Amino acid sequence: QVQLVESGGGLVQPGGSLRLACAASGSIFRIDAMGWYRQVPGKQRELVASITSGGSTNYADSVKGRFTISRDNAKNTVSLQMNNLKPEDTAVYYCNSRARSSILDLFKEYWGKGTLVTVSS
Repeated sequence: QVQLVESGGGLVQPGGSLRLACAASGSIFRIDAMGWYRQVPGKQRELVASITSGGSTNYADSVKGRFTISRDNAKNTVSLQMNNLKPEDTAVYYCNSRARSSILDLFKEYWGKGTLVTVSS
């Protein structure tokens, strides 16, 4: 199994910045895509940004130009640099990965427990 642990959430004023980090550990044979999702109460979880093992990125329109996703394949980590934060970015942010635990396993989707980001003055 693969475990994902997020860090870096917190309270920030509008216009401020935060950096989220996620580390994958456990039985890891290969990690394909990694990404960040967010969810607010009463709404569906939505994709914020994703990155493939080759470095191709995808962003939600609402964060383009403000957020940057990056990953370190050697360390099995993914980060999300969030700049010019807005109150509407307030949510629980979840790390996601598509990974195989061994050569015999299929790719499975894994989730972290989430980290709260609050943007407020």
